[in-house]
Amino acid sequence: MHKVLSLIAIIVLLLLVGCRAPADLEPVTVEKIRLPMGYIPNVQFSPVYVAVDKGYFKEENIEIEFDYRFETDGMKLVGADELHFSLQSGEQVPLARAQGLPVVYVMQWWQRFPVVLVSLAETGIVEPADLEGKTIGTPLFGGASYIGWKALVSRAGLDESLMEVQEIGYTQLATLTERKVDAAICYVNNEPLQLERAGHAVHLIEVAEYANLVSNGLVTNEKTITERPELVEGMIRAFLRGLQDTIDDPDKAFEIAKKYVEGLGHDPEVDAAQKQVLEASIELWRADLPGVSNPADWETTLEVLQQMDLLVGEMQPDEVYTNRFVEQERR
Repeated sequence: MHKVLSLIAIIVLLLLVGCRAPADLEPVTVEKIRLPMGYIPNVQFSPVYVAVDKGYFKEENIEIEFDYRFETDGMKLVGADELHFSLQSGEQVPLARAQGLPVVYVMQWWQRFPVVLVSLAETGIVEPADLEGKTIGTPLFGGASYIGWKALVSRAGLDESLMEVQEIGYTQLATLTERKVDAAICYVNNEPLQLERAGHAVHLIEVAEYANLVSNGLVTNEKTITERPELVEGMIRAFLRGLQDTIDDPDKAFEIAKKYVEGLGHDPEVDAAQKQVLEASIELWRADLPGVSNPADWETTLEVLQQMDLLVGEMQPDEVYTNRFVEQERR
């Protein structure tokens, strides 16, 4: 009889524990992350859209708010610890640190530097040496495109005084087709595709063939790394899952992107063009170890910035990036 009563008592106790009111359980804190994207909604952000749509960020107790506003300076906000993360081009990290901002690049998304020099085939510009005596258009005298141009000049041994470089804004298509410039600096997954769709044969000189600078990735700050390493881990884990899914199934990723990018899903021609952008972007994201930075690429990036006199004094690669969190994720 004693044994029966003891068994009943144990069962009742287990039932009481199992039926404990939700209020008695420790609440789960959801971290709301405002993420500066640095651009308008676009299929190029499909890895983030996929990670949100499939609940990967939610599984890490993270809620993402997309911030597309051009006036948002994500690097400064992260450096001031007003935001935990931002998507940024790699060369911006050492430039920010040189200004005293304690930012750190923690996950490399774009594995190949996307800046190229595009020209119409009839100009005969096939290699860097063909640029002598030509006019080159750059969107700005600054930013990733211009730094890419300077890297090409340096690594290809060009004499910039033998050519004319003009600031043309983001009018590469018009200035090329109207023959106002002979070549224009742009992104390989954008303007060259548009030119080809319009029936133009083009030639490309890829900066990455001469200097594979570090491109877009996830940036945080030293305080977040020290005090919230689990948040950094969760952010990277969710992002990499979305990235891998996008690479593995671009069609599914494109369908998900339609929910987040206005204008998709209504015009077959627009969709075909944007699918091409996504496919070209995926080729820039592929890597044996997604998320991992190559130390040699950081050395190249720092060297180019120093040659441009954008960095004062020495700066070591391990000051600006870490593979720690990505490597932890892959163990």
